[in-house]
Amino acid sequence: MLCELCRQSGFNFGIAHCNFQLREQESDADEMLVKSLSEKYSTAFFVRRFETTSLAKEKKISVQLAARELRYEWFAEILNPSTNQPYRYLLTAHHADDNIETLLMNFFKGTGIGGLQGILPKTGRAPAIIRPLLFARKAAILTYAAENHLSYREDASNSSSKYTRNYFRNELIPAIREVYPKVEDNLLENISRFTEVNILYRQAISLLRQKMIIEKNGEIHLPVLKLLKTAALQTLLFEITREYNFTPGQTTDIIKLLTAESGKYIDSGTHRILRNRAWLVISKLGQIENVHFLIDETDQKLNFSNYKLTIEKMVKPARIDANPAVAQFDANTIKFPLLLRKWKQGDYFSPLGMKKKKKLSRFLID
Repeated sequence: MLCELCRQSGFNFGIAHCNFQLREQESDADEMLVKSLSEKYSTAFFVRRFETTSLAKEKKISVQLAARELRYEWFAEILNPSTNQPYRYLLTAHHADDNIETLLMNFFKGTGIGGLQGILPKTGRAPAIIRPLLFARKAAILTYAAENHLSYREDASNSSSKYTRNYFRNELIPAIREVYPKVEDNLLENISRFTEVNILYRQAISLLRQKMIIEKNGEIHLPVLKLLKTAALQTLLFEITREYNFTPGQTTDIIKLLTAESGKYIDSGTHRILRNRAWLVISKLGQIENVHFLIDETDQKLNFSNYKLTIEKMVKPARIDANPAVAQFDANTIKFPLLLRKWKQGDYFSPLGMKKKKKLSRFLID
């Protein structure tokens, strides 16, 4: 149907087909049908065969996820301007019933407000995707195909409920329909509502981000006191930290940093959130060596990197502690706040009982 509508609209289009080699002869028959369509419409035909099962095992992901990764990577290759192809957009034939299934799957997976929009009509990121048939129900598409004598194939695996989407399509939605006969119509209306709600949600998050975030030296600084007074704190922190690869499951631990000792931190695969006095500081993992800590006179403990610093005031001991993990200072010469940072060339200190200064580099060598 999508090819026929493109022809009637006078669009210059090509046809791309992914053969995931999951159904042996049936997969090959699908490929032959799509090739015949390209011949019927006298248009370019792109096809690629994928070792889908091998990739899924290698990455330890589901076959469905592996197939999704493979096809969209390939689509991006086709649409890459460097290939000199005349095509700039990817059109898919997702329809309203697909959207209903996606909405329900996202709801049960807990994807948040964004996932309740279902399948987006278009995306701006590469490859640019447009889904022009989201308005149409599957039954209407089948009727159109029959009336216009359009050839198509039904994926035999669609009848099996072992895949999540098929379970929703074949088992769950029909069961709900018995109680709520208009469930599909109601869900499609809700998708429209959720889309508008998401617009308002994104606007509110954007305003809160502007009020909260201070960018400094390539780091993100979030004021602890402001965060503690914020309504919907968990949602705000999730939205701020998700772009730094922190997961929804880590949000509770990030909230705990607001009442933790200075120096406590949580890592994602790429970034660290550090409690540094009155701030949460987000930095790339490669930048953490440059983090500075201020130590007040009232501070007793400080966590940094994989170390813990304990600060004690004591009466002058009879002898200096020889433990290399202990440093003793003359309290009368200390001026707070102290700055804790990584040592630099040229740094020096004045050892107790000595009038001369000593460079840290020489001390570390000794």
